[in-house]
Amino acid sequence: MEAEAITAAERAAGRLPEAREITVAFADVVGLTELGEKLQPDDLERLANRLATAARDAANPPVRFVKSIGDAVMLVSSQPTPLVTTMLDLVDSASANDLPSLRIGVASGSAVSRAGDWFGNPVNLASRVSAAARPGAVLVADSTRAIVDDDAGLRWSSAGAYRLKGVSSKVNLSRVRRAQAAEYPV
Repeated sequence: MEAEAITAAERAAGRLPEAREITVAFADVVGLTELGEKLQPDDLERLANRLATAARDAANPPVRFVKSIGDAVMLVSSQPTPLVTTMLDLVDSASANDLPSLRIGVASGSAVSRAGDWFGNPVNLASRVSAAARPGAVLVADSTRAIVDDDAGLRWSSAGAYRLKGVSSKVNLSRVRRAQAAEYPV
C-alpha cells in the first residue's frame, strides 16, 4: 500500500513522473441537503446508487467511471471530447430516469493515478467547477474547452470568470450544450 501513496516529497518536487494529461468530471446531485431532510438514509443511499449506476452506464471507453462520493460521481478520460459528451448524456439520463438535477464540472490537466483514484489539479478544479454549475448544466474550465474538438456538435457560451474555493486566481468557465438542443438551463 505504501507504494500506492503520493508522498509529501513527491508533491513538493512538482510533476510526478507517472503524471499524464487527463480530463476529469464531477457530477453531483442538486439539493441533497434539502432531500436529506425529507428522505430516510436508505432512500438517500438508493438515490446515490442510482446516480452511480447511471454514470457507469454512460461511461464507455475512453471514458472511465472512477468512483462515487456520497451524492457525486467522478469520471475521467484521456480524451476530453468523449467525456464532455458523456456528461451531457448523464444530465439527460438523470432527467429521463427521475433523478434530481445534476451540476457538472469538467477540467483538464496533469494528474496521477494511484490505487484506482486520480490526484492532481484537474481533479480539484473539476470538483470546484461542479459546485459553480447551475442545476442541469455542464460547466467546463478553459483547460478543457481549449482541447475539445470543434466539430463535436457542441455549443459553447461563456459563463464568465469565477473565483473558486481554494483556487488562487479566477477561472474562465464555459457552458456546453448540444448544438441541436432547443432549451437550456439558464
